[in-house]
Amino acid sequence: MPTVSVKWQKETFPGIEIDTSQPPVVFKTQLYTLTGVPPERQKIMVKGGILKGQKLMMIGTADEIVKAPEKGPVFVEDLPEEEQVVALGHSAGLYNLGNTCYMNSTLQCLHSVPELKSALLSYSDNVRGNGVDQASHNLTVATRNTFGELDQSVRPVAPLLFLQTLRKKYPQFAQQQNNVYMQQDAEECWTQLVYTLSQTLTSETSEPPAGQMKELFGIDLVSRVHCAESGEESLERESVYSLKCHISHDVNHLHEGLKHGLKSELEKASPSLGRTALYTREYLTVQFVRFFWKRESNQKAKILRKVDYPLELDVYDFCSDELKQKLQAPRQMLRDAENAKFGLKAQGKASSSKENEKQLTGIYDLIAVLTHKGRSADSGHYVGWVKQDDGKWIEFDDDNPSIRKEEEILKLSGGGDWHMAYICLYKARVI
Repeated sequence: MPTVSVKWQKETFPGIEIDTSQPPVVFKTQLYTLTGVPPERQKIMVKGGILKGQKLMMIGTADEIVKAPEKGPVFVEDLPEEEQVVALGHSAGLYNLGNTCYMNSTLQCLHSVPELKSALLSYSDNVRGNGVDQASHNLTVATRNTFGELDQSVRPVAPLLFLQTLRKKYPQFAQQQNNVYMQQDAEECWTQLVYTLSQTLTSETSEPPAGQMKELFGIDLVSRVHCAESGEESLERESVYSLKCHISHDVNHLHEGLKHGLKSELEKASPSLGRTALYTREYLTVQFVRFFWKRESNQKAKILRKVDYPLELDVYDFCSDELKQKLQAPRQMLRDAENAKFGLKAQGKASSSKENEKQLTGIYDLIAVLTHKGRSADSGHYVGWVKQDDGKWIEFDDDNPSIRKEEEILKLSGGGDWHMAYICLYKARVI
């Protein structure tokens, strides 16, 4: 087999064998391995004569040599923990410390509210507001610290200090049976924690100022009561932190249950006929009234009836006339923005509100669901389902978070022994 030497630029490659029985591309491939010049770019100049021992010249530009990466591959588990949290895309889980899933699911759902986390970060360890007892102060600090651990850790967090302070503030969560801590009602835990934070997160201890929890979660119920005897009308106001979805044989959807709930609030205020309306805030908490006291078994029984709830909740029909008036312009702006996506012309007038001022629309998007699985409030299992900033949902089953699809969230409406919604947390769509 004849050999040749090839000169390319300033280099010479001697003793290259040529198999004359093969097509030229084979030889060019040999040169490619030596020079990095692709066959299609090679021009080989040959003087007349026999190839044996002849010196050839090649012209062509080599491909750019791929440089080795300056840093080798880094696996997620090798990153610093704060970078692992970012790569993971969601916060850590919480260890179950013995029938504490009611507490874990509550914490995970409330942890989804960035404004609450911001207010807690501003809360001082040493400064206690006027009228705030030590137990409430300690529970607020423990909440802040637990939220901080969830944001900074990829490994499950053990909320032991939070549990201890919760039980000290509210001894009912320390109930035992046969020397074992009992399962508790997640709604009671949610209500007590929100109430405590509403007492401690005030202008004296946090920014932005005054009534932070009421500004975030507060709902003002206004009942217009008409007295049939005197013909007089009066207004009765009440501030609450959640709406009740009452469940009966004719309730199939959240809207219907809310109507029942508002009606019961009115009946509680006065037996006279009237109407109950509401003023809403940035977050809307809805509790499905699934448990009732059953005398026969002497325990809280559960209503398993399926009640559908939406990913997008419009509460305009429940609002007071005054609030409806305020909502009309923002709602039109929202419709115009949606129409613009499809190239449709805007119908509403430009709003005269201050620039960058958030305006409520009466439309709320679902961001968290607390579910219960089982037949009794004092048994079974609680889980938190939380929507992330990127739109994906995470099921926080104690220390085992897992990604879920949006359609799975809508299947938590009840009707069997599977997880069913007990508390829904909605966030206002503002414009």
